[in-house]
Amino acid sequence: MSVPSAPVPAAPEPSAEQARTAPVFPPGAHAPAPPGPPAASLVRRLLAPVGSLAAVAGAFTYVGLIDPNNPGHYPVCPLYALTGLYCPGCGGLRSAHAVAHGDLAAALGDNALAVLGYGVAAALWVLWTVSSVRARTRLPLPVPRRPAVWWAVGGVVLIFTLIRNLPFGSSLAP
Repeated sequence: MSVPSAPVPAAPEPSAEQARTAPVFPPGAHAPAPPGPPAASLVRRLLAPVGSLAAVAGAFTYVGLIDPNNPGHYPVCPLYALTGLYCPGCGGLRSAHAVAHGDLAAALGDNALAVLGYGVAAALWVLWTVSSVRARTRLPLPVPRRPAVWWAVGGVVLIFTLIRNLPFGSSLAP
């Protein structure tokens, strides 16, 4: 059983004043889109990237001042303490300390994967900041959504962990 619909009221006729001041568009042309919300100021757009940089700089400053090579300042890796095996993060604080002091060779010797991660994070931060300055609403490099990409990253971390714990990969051990 269908329900009868109410009649739709007709649109009111424009007044003479509205008809005179309304813009005339050629046939097939459309009116321009209404203006969107005002763009956020540059300072507001840069709050997140600059805040993130300040947090990372604070962390690197702390690790640069408090040497992880001296025992007692940082907790011991639980995997290393229980099994004697190096996890993928073992040596990461020593690596950050070396980067903070500008010693890239020592940083690579402590944890090469962490140094690679620092470089990737710095490149992504630069892209994020440039995107924010140009008032783009999304990052130029979206986060990969394919599981295969994340499996590949996990595979690289696993292979790095395995090799650094084998005798022939001792150069990757911290």
